[in-house]
Amino acid sequence: MAESIDGWIWSRNLRPFMELLSSFAGYEFDDTDWRTVEAAVQDTDDENPDLWYAYPLVGVNATLEVSLARAVGGGEMSVRVAGAEAPELRLRTDTLLSAFATD
Repeated sequence: MAESIDGWIWSRNLRPFMELLSSFAGYEFDDTDWRTVEAAVQDTDDENPDLWYAYPLVGVNATLEVSLARAVGGGEMSVRVAGAEAPELRLRTDTLLSAFATD
């Protein structure tokens, strides 16, 4: 099993990040998914491992588990993606993290 891909993005980019990552997994991320994630990450803290939120993306191409936590007092969102086994999906996930961490 491949290691998780860890990084961070700007919190304002969370929805497009989740939508694009979902499309790579073959999962249709909709408004219900977004409302669930948006509400759940409010009480997260990236410095406390017990306060991360994990959301599954079960798609036709891959099953990913996206763990998220806010940087308290900052605009960053820590991200950990597990389940990206295929080299192409790992590269795409890493690229998304880099792109959405850019101003």
